[in-house]
Amino acid sequence: MPDPNPSPVQLAGDIARQLSQLTQHLSQSPPHEAAQILGKVLDYDEGILGRVTALVATGSRFAQDLSQHGVLPPEVWLALGRAANELDSVGADLDEHTDTIKQLGTPSPPTSSPPSKPMAAAMVVRRRR
Repeated sequence: MPDPNPSPVQLAGDIARQLSQLTQHLSQSPPHEAAQILGKVLDYDEGILGRVTALVATGSRFAQDLSQHGVLPPEVWLALGRAANELDSVGADLDEHTDTIKQLGTPSPPTSSPPSKPMAAAMVVRRRR
């Protein structure tokens, strides 16, 4: 019987393995199911991305304390802080599109007319500096 209260290190390993499994499922899922998975992942309040961002931010505060006590180089703290800020920024950018992705995973009501062929959208690449 598995331990109901795994150690935090074991829990981190278990979560990493589950994320690998989820990645496999996503790559093999039909579009509506892939959209449902992505909707859960990208939901910034309840999804994986927001939770990982919070975890990295907590790690940054941990590193800040150790850095201020001379245990860790300040670069470690700064790198974790920068990672938390970048994840937060990416999450905010994706949050505006999460509802659209979620809608793809929701079956639409049947219509009497044949479905129209979706048109491809032009790809837009934004880069921040």
